[in-house]
Amino acid sequence: MSFSALWVLAVGMSMDAFAAAVVKGAQQHPTPAQTVRTALLFGTVEAIAPVIGWLGGQAAQSLIRHWDHWIAFGLLSFLGLRMLYSGLSPAADNPSISVRHAERGAWLMLLTAIGTSVDSMVAGIGLAFLDVDIATAALMIGAVTALMCALGMVLGRVLGAAAGQRAEIAGGLVLIGIGANILWEHLHGLA
Repeated sequence: MSFSALWVLAVGMSMDAFAAAVVKGAQQHPTPAQTVRTALLFGTVEAIAPVIGWLGGQAAQSLIRHWDHWIAFGLLSFLGLRMLYSGLSPAADNPSISVRHAERGAWLMLLTAIGTSVDSMVAGIGLAFLDVDIATAALMIGAVTALMCALGMVLGRVLGAAAGQRAEIAGGLVLIGIGANILWEHLHGLA
C-alpha cells in the first residue's frame, strides 16, 4: 500500500472520531486543554485498534491467502457503507449520534473513543493481508485522528453537529474507494 493510500485510509478512519469531536465541540464549547486531551485520547485509541486487528489478521493469513483481497474489499466496503448510513441518518434516528450527544465524563469519552475505533480494528484485519508496515499505519492513523479530533472540536463550536454527519459520509466514500482499489489491483495483477 502506497504512502498516499495509507494517508487516505488514515483520514477515512478518523472520520467517526471527527464527527464525535464536532458534536462534543458544538455542545460543550471545550477549552484548549479539553481539546488536546480529547484529541490525544482518540488518537491513542485509534492507533492501538488497527494493531489489534492486524494481529488477528496475521494469525489467519495463511488460511485465506488466496482470497484476501476480497476480504479487504468486503471489510472496507462494509465500514464505508456503515459510515454512509450513519451520516445520512437523521440525528434523532442515529443512536451513535445520540450517544455522542449524551457524553459528559471521562469514562464516556473513553467508551466513545473505543466505539469509534472499531472501524480501525476491522481495517487492521484487512491490512494484515497487504504489504503494510503496521507500525507506520497505526501511527499515521493515530496522528491523523488526533489532528482531526482537535479540528472537529474547534469546528463544532463554530459549525454545529451537522458538519460531523457530512464527515462520516465523506469517510464512508473514501473507505469504499480504497476497498475497490485494492480489489482492482489484485484482480488485474497490479498488487
